[in-house]
Amino acid sequence: MANFHVYAAGTGSDVQHPTIRRIGVSDVLDALRLGFEDFWDKPSHYVFLGLIYPIVGVVLITWTSGGNALQLIYPLMTGFALLGPIAAIGLYEISRRRELNLDTSWWHALEVRNSPAMPAIVVVGIMLMALFVVWIVTAHTLYARVYDDAVPLSIGAFVSDVLTTQRGWTLIILGNLIGLLFALIALSTTVVAFPLLLDRDIGAYAAIETSARAIMANPVPMLFWGLIVAVALLIGSLPLLVGLAIVLPVLGHATWHLYRKVIEPAPAPVPVKAARSRKRSN
Repeated sequence: MANFHVYAAGTGSDVQHPTIRRIGVSDVLDALRLGFEDFWDKPSHYVFLGLIYPIVGVVLITWTSGGNALQLIYPLMTGFALLGPIAAIGLYEISRRRELNLDTSWWHALEVRNSPAMPAIVVVGIMLMALFVVWIVTAHTLYARVYDDAVPLSIGAFVSDVLTTQRGWTLIILGNLIGLLFALIALSTTVVAFPLLLDRDIGAYAAIETSARAIMANPVPMLFWGLIVAVALLIGSLPLLVGLAIVLPVLGHATWHLYRKVIEPAPAPVPVKAARSRKRSN
């Protein structure tokens, strides 16, 4: 169990603090371009992985429609984007392997399960899952307060009421403002957390802390990246979520390249002989 660390890497309690680079909007756009290049390298493999996202989305819509919970369709579709970083873990691995000129066959995406950082990855994933659940509960609570918990009769009637009444616009404005807060929390805590953990086993706390520092050091580029993600997911969701089969892989690969631009590479390990000679000279 000595290697089963979550808080920080190693058996001690020291927390690593990777160096943050300053980037610009052009770097964000370049990361997006590189993400497209990774996707087009072998698109059939990546579309296969990306289909997980729209399939689950369709299942969620079907479930809410059959369970008289039509009011939760929009919160589920927007909130499900909070789980995007989890679904894209395999894509980070593919980009990492392509960067190293290794075999990028799609089954390598499953090799992340053997990562020594998997316990920390699971912890950060659980955090995002919890954030997703809290968002859904919050959205339902808001709906109950505005609509007195009335059950929508049909999708058409519900959409018409939301778009043409004062209570509907109250729901839209407050719901999106609250959703924006949740999105900012997710962005500031995980924007580079998963790629960082896949690249370096530094622990969940260090990965989350590094993501927060990356946001603070590059607020405008990172918020621009968040806007790109939101708009891309919205566009991908419009044609019955089918577009997400392309949007999710591209964003996943781009996230890896954004991580590379924001975080300084880990210093090369010092050879044992060199380390001993340094000690002797001191």
